[in-house]
Amino acid sequence: MKKLMLICAVVLGFAFTATAQDNEKAEFKFNEEKHDFGKIPQGTPVTTVFEFTNIGKEPLILTDVKPTCGCTIADYTKTPVKSGEKGLIKITYNAANVAPFNKTIVVTSNAKTPTKYLNIVGEVIAKTPATSSSK
Repeated sequence: MKKLMLICAVVLGFAFTATAQDNEKAEFKFNEEKHDFGKIPQGTPVTTVFEFTNIGKEPLILTDVKPTCGCTIADYTKTPVKSGEKGLIKITYNAANVAPFNKTIVVTSNAKTPTKYLNIVGEVIAKTPATSSSK
């Protein structure tokens, strides 16, 4: 019986330690996780910046920021973001094709939630041709 109690105590101790360590990990808090560009003219690249704060105790390190298509480019804070500090993820979308769009950006890090998904949405509309005046 004593062995059983000892084993249970050890298992619970490990469980509480793992939980406590998880609470120490870095964690994101984004101002927004989805950005709507609205209607944008064809052939005009658009950019937005997703700002985040590290609300965890450990430094937050972004290991990869990967758009799910070649029409989107990501640039991001490459240095560790200390607790309470802010970082940026800059997304540029090349509005080449006339159509609505919904693109996902996969953010990988050392955070408690190691994979985050950001979205950009909008609609690319055809540029209206310049009208010429006739005399």
